[in-house]
Amino acid sequence: MYTIKEAAARSGVTPPLIRAWERRYGVVRPKRTPSGYRLYDDPTIQILVAMRTLVASGWTASEAARAIAAGEVPIDTVAPAPSSAPPARMTPSGGEGLRAALIDRFVGSAEKASAAETEAILDEMLATGSFEAVVDDLLLPAAAALGDGWAAGRLSVAAEHAASAAVARRLAAMFQAAGVPRRVSVVVGLPPGSRHELGALAFAAALRRRGVGVLYLGADVTVDGWVDAMARTRAGAAVVGVVTQADQAAASEVVAALLAQEIPIIALGGAAATATEADLTPSTLILPDRVADAAAMVADAVMRRPRRSEARGATSR
Repeated sequence: MYTIKEAAARSGVTPPLIRAWERRYGVVRPKRTPSGYRLYDDPTIQILVAMRTLVASGWTASEAARAIAAGEVPIDTVAPAPSSAPPARMTPSGGEGLRAALIDRFVGSAEKASAAETEAILDEMLATGSFEAVVDDLLLPAAAALGDGWAAGRLSVAAEHAASAAVARRLAAMFQAAGVPRRVSVVVGLPPGSRHELGALAFAAALRRRGVGVLYLGADVTVDGWVDAMARTRAGAAVVGVVTQADQAAASEVVAALLAQEIPIIALGGAAATATEADLTPSTLILPDRVADAAAMVADAVMRRPRRSEARGATSR
């Protein structure tokens, strides 16, 4: 049995595209470990190779999936790629034109309220590279473009919400696919009144993919809710999203309450996270804009510090 990364290496199909084919066409049905990780066997690898070969030769993915399911393609005669073969990948860094075209098509699908087209374009985005690269270069810019489209009168509020919800579902799926932690090291969420959670959810997924135990609280979390979550999990770090200037006062209240609880690491991320909050304590971090960089910073900070229970135990001895 192979992990999804190993299956990607053997089949030449990227992990996001494997998941997309599984979700949209049911062409593969991997087994799951008790913690939720996908596992693939050799027959499944052969199906992925067959799909890749047919699509590369001009078939649509839906046609290829139908033909494979109907037994019209002799997949047992297709040998898997060598395990050392790198998965084929078209990365978002391939050019601004690619990114701009995908984002424009995404906003256009939202404008038409075409759920099917929106989902298909999201599949295309996720197939262009790693989760972190797609989030930073496509998904979050696309979500921002939705807001711009609404402000310009291109989108109704309902259309903007529907497309944003589609993005949120993908991010939530990636967060869940990263595995449920046995121990929570970091609590992530938004302050009271803040509801723009796509960036925070994307960050939580990226951090969990680094092997860090994350509890994601979501949007509009009360100050008491933050304090309670930190007390119950005994997590050593809290990451508070500050998306707009209107969130800053509420975020400061959260930070003050967490400082009173002696939380070792408090990080602020988002477009409105500024150095003003960082002055509250030397241990308060202002995270970089890119989700991948922010996750790396927090993961490194968490690994350098003992758990709160351990630190207090050492102090009492």
